[in-house]
Amino acid sequence: MGGRLMAVHAHPDDEASKGGATCAKYAAEGVEVLVVTCTGGERGTILNPGFAGPVPAGMAQTADLRRQEMAAAAAALGVRQHWLGFVDSGFDPDNDPAPDSFAATPLAQATAALVAVVRQFRPHVMTTYDPSGGYPHLDHVRTHEVSLAAYEAASDPAQLPDAGPVWQVPKLYYDVTFSAGRFNALHEAMTSAGLVSPFVGWADRHGDRPRATTRIECADFFPARDAALRAHTSQVDPDGFFFAVPRDLEAQVWPYEEFHLARATALTVLPEDDLFAGVADLA
Repeated sequence: MGGRLMAVHAHPDDEASKGGATCAKYAAEGVEVLVVTCTGGERGTILNPGFAGPVPAGMAQTADLRRQEMAAAAAALGVRQHWLGFVDSGFDPDNDPAPDSFAATPLAQATAALVAVVRQFRPHVMTTYDPSGGYPHLDHVRTHEVSLAAYEAASDPAQLPDAGPVWQVPKLYYDVTFSAGRFNALHEAMTSAGLVSPFVGWADRHGDRPRATTRIECADFFPARDAALRAHTSQVDPDGFFFAVPRDLEAQVWPYEEFHLARATALTVLPEDDLFAGVADLA
């Protein structure tokens, strides 16, 4: 197929839980896929109750562990990965971020770092988060802000002339994996099958997400997504939420991942079933 896809995420593990099967699908079809991880996840804690490794003694050890996990996840998805180089802000939306963190980094500085990657990689498609960040983590909101600013600046010759030749990204998408439609469909399917649904009340909490414009059928790549999730051994419980729905049931009821087309210079018709729809030149 050809073409280049850049998926911009806040932390290691986000690439697996948000659009992971889509990235694996396109990579398998010959698209060059680059995951950009804005932070190292240094302030993350051990979220998997079955984690068997030594508990990191501090942020430096946590960063090392999460780099190892990220490498394994990228291999599972068949994608390349780039660290943008900023420090995790931690999940505490009621407090000011630490001075060294991504959320406290001036927007212009963080944008410049991503513009350099965009101009070097020259993606035809970028994916990121909507203005809410998907959920109220400071790093997710900042990832949206930086991605949108970089999308706009990368094509502007007046901005950051030292960051490389300008590049106009034809399409920018917001990930809407955690949509009310998905939660409702899976909840009803689980209940009808006599299974305990993990989605009670979730649709109400996620009902204000942007509507999906683009639906990618990717059930064949759920195993790759699951392998990438399991690679994040400190973060993802293999018996937890992400694996609560039997995969054969999910493939039958909701065999896709969804996105919202936020910006485009390519001519396309909505709804879409391909992130590259309307992109005329994949060179």
